[in-house]
This record gives sequence, structure tokens and C-alpha cells, in this order.
Amino acid sequence: SEVGGQRVAILARHGPGHRFNPSRVPYRANIFALKKLGVTHILASGATGSLQETIAPRDLVISDQVIDRTLRPGKTFFDRLAVHVEFAYPFCPGLRAALIESGMDLETTVHPKGTYVCMEGPQFSTRAESLQHRSWGADLIGMTAMPEARLAREAEICYALIAVATDYDCWRPHEAGASADEVLESILANVKAGTANAIELMKRAVPQIADAVGPDCACRSALAKAIWTDPKAIAPETLR
Repeated sequence: SEVGGQRVAILARHGPGHRFNPSRVPYRANIFALKKLGVTHILASGATGSLQETIAPRDLVISDQVIDRTLRPGKTFFDRLAVHVEFAYPFCPGLRAALIESGMDLETTVHPKGTYVCMEGPQFSTRAESLQHRSWGADLIGMTAMPEARLAREAEICYALIAVATDYDCWRPHEAGASADEVLESILANVKAGTANAIELMKRAVPQIADAVGPDCACRSALAKAIWTDPKAIAPETLR
């Protein structure tokens, strides 16, 4: 496909028909496939619960930090050697800047930063967990940012995430009198509207990426000093 004069690849992380839950998404295969296609930048989006009153349902958040609470396997491409990439800033600063600038006149609120707690799922949080996440100063709760962002860094691909707020998680009581069906209907409507806004934001940001994030971005050389294993000790099959 092409957006704003740039060639783009579109990948649905959950597979056709949303068949993989967050714990079963083939994150490694997805990132590897994008790398093989020659992808250099990833703009991802994902539904999240808001942990703050100031982030309302349908708002977009350009996440800048993440707390990884997942237990799923496949968190690295390098199971057979010691590779330690820098990950203090898990989302590409240049890509984030392009998204923030592109969202300035978007017809929805775009928050320029936010800390995302990535839980294992696929069940949602208990109320105690939700309150704990708030006590940490986190802004969002979701299930898909990790290990996706970690793997993108190992693959030397710039990665940024647009978090779509769909509800207030469970720390905040639902409106009095609202039935379970009404709550679900509201969340699904927020997902649809928020996703449409995220797609529009991506379309606006894509033409700016080349200028905002050049080949000298640190994400693009993440492995330069990250491989600690002696090259002589790396098995030939690992180098394939």
C-alpha cells in the first residue's frame, strides 16, 4: 500500500478475524516478517484502559514509557546468545515527535506522553490491580505493547505506539444504573471511534517520518554494542 507517497505494510497483530488473544499473538513472527519486508519504522496502535481521569475514552496517547508485567515467551530474538539492547526509552523519540506534531489539529485529544502498563491478559484487571497500577503513576493499561516494542528494538526498527483509551479500566465505577450490555456497547463504540482517529493520525504522520526520523536514529543501530557473546562462540546455525 501507499500513504502520503510512502510505501507501507499493514499487519493485523491479532491475525485475520482477530483470532489470537494478546498472550498468543505471534509477536516474534510479526516483527521478523516486517523486518524481512524492509520495514524501518512501525506505527502501532492498541486499545487500552485509562488509569487517569485526565485521559478520557476515545483520547489518544503517544506513549513514552512502559511497565512490562507480561509472562509470555518469545520476548527476544536471541535465545542462544547474550544480547542486551538499550531500552531506557522504549518508544522512538523521532516517531513520537512526528505523531505529536501530526495530532495537533486532530479532532480528538492527543496526549503527548503516558506510561503504559502491559499486563499478560487475556483477562482484564482486578480492581486491586487497577488501583495498584494507578499508585505507580501509570496512565494506561493494555496487553499488546510488550514484547512487541522490545522485539522491534532488537530488530533495529523505530517503533511508536498510539494508545487508544476505550474506558477507565475498573478502578473507576461505571455510571450508576448502566447495565452490562450498555457498558460493553459503550466500550465497543469507543474502540471503533478511537481506532478511526488513530488511523487518521497515522496517515498524517507517515509523510513526516522521513524528515523526523533519519537513518542515524539510535533505534536503527541498537545492536551495535548490544551483542556480548564472543563471535567465535556463536554457533553457525544461529548466524543464519
